[in-house]
Amino acid sequence: MAAGSLRYLKETTVMTDISPQRRDEIIDALRRGTVPQNGLDAFAVGLDKFETTLDEELKKVAAGGSGFKAIRGEYGCGKTFFTRWLCDKARRNGFVTSEVQISETETPLHKLETVYRRLNERMASADSSSGALRNIIDSWFYALEEDVLAEGSIDVNDADALLAKTNELLEQRLSAVNNDSPMFSTALRGYRRAQAENNPAFADGIFAWLAGQPNVASAAKRFAGVKADLDHFGAFTFLQGILSVMRDSGHSGLVVILDEVETIQRVRSDVRDKCLNAMRQWIDEIDSGRFPGLYLVITGTPAFFDGPNGLQRLEPLAQRLHVDFDTDSKFDNPRAVQVRLSPFSLDRMKEVGCKIRDIYSSHAQSAERVTTLCDDAYIGDLANAVAGHLGGKIGIAPRIFLKKLVNDVLDKVDFHDEFNPREHYSLTVSESELTAVEREAVAASNVNDIELDL
Repeated sequence: MAAGSLRYLKETTVMTDISPQRRDEIIDALRRGTVPQNGLDAFAVGLDKFETTLDEELKKVAAGGSGFKAIRGEYGCGKTFFTRWLCDKARRNGFVTSEVQISETETPLHKLETVYRRLNERMASADSSSGALRNIIDSWFYALEEDVLAEGSIDVNDADALLAKTNELLEQRLSAVNNDSPMFSTALRGYRRAQAENNPAFADGIFAWLAGQPNVASAAKRFAGVKADLDHFGAFTFLQGILSVMRDSGHSGLVVILDEVETIQRVRSDVRDKCLNAMRQWIDEIDSGRFPGLYLVITGTPAFFDGPNGLQRLEPLAQRLHVDFDTDSKFDNPRAVQVRLSPFSLDRMKEVGCKIRDIYSSHAQSAERVTTLCDDAYIGDLANAVAGHLGGKIGIAPRIFLKKLVNDVLDKVDFHDEFNPREHYSLTVSESELTAVEREAVAASNVNDIELDL
């Protein structure tokens, strides 16, 4: 069994006792109205039906397979939370993760070299919250040197012989990649030589080129023996190389999130078709086994998957991702290539609020006051009030509800001995703290607030 698979099979611990640091990370993110990067297991609600299947699929990837999953849901259904929860779970089991937000200007889906660059920029592991790729490559070279020295034929003090033997082993480990793109291993050799010669400027430049960054100094590229910048066609091959390095350095694999792919519906029709074809290419390459160790996840709205300006424009892609969602959602198949997230309910929002209250009070200055004054009944009343202010649309309420709960209630109870939320707090929501979608959902309180399309 592969090393990554063995690492994945380690027992996963559920966070019942949260450290002060993890608690602060969660609470600080909610204060800002954002989804935390880590610790989401502590307050995840309604994801149990996906957990077993995701564990099975990640184990297959860790054993040398690959996988693809499409997540569909309206705004507020928790797509970002779901993907962050998945990434958090994966990192704790030896995977490297990368979240890439698709946008028509900064990260267009059809430009694979740009997507490749972004996923490298956003790589994270259990040991590195960002910039994980360089740590992975450095640790891989260290492992290669250890393997060479373990043979006993090289003197540890003979730097030139060690470098030469390490390069030979590098070529062997990357033989499959070299058939399609010898430039990947060439650049790695140049990077290692720059480090050995204590030339950090060249090492930085060569690493940037490997990661897909444009405008690398020509001197660094000449030193490594590479030319030009990484193009659309080389991106897939370099991704193969990075996956090989990851597996060889003991990681279970790579989870890549392509978030908000529905944004391609806003681009010109010819560009949209290129984006859809790029997505089809991703899926076909994964199915062919080209990317062992890769688990690719895309997220989008139902309009993207079912509408005329989305997936349906490319029939082969629509066929690959088609799933029948006409039946009751409680009978959905979590193993399907496309899964849907149910709209957030008021009960789920109350449950999340109670979990956040418990996380907050675990290290609060006035834990007993927080627990007493912000009991389950009050959490429920606040959830009802926020949902009502947003026109009863529960699906878009969780973000502002949790932000209000932490900033306006829990913090004040913790800091002010005389503060009682039932007596001293009345919910107010200003337009400036709402997103565009949330503003549209706010119930009109006056006939003059209703916009007419004349």
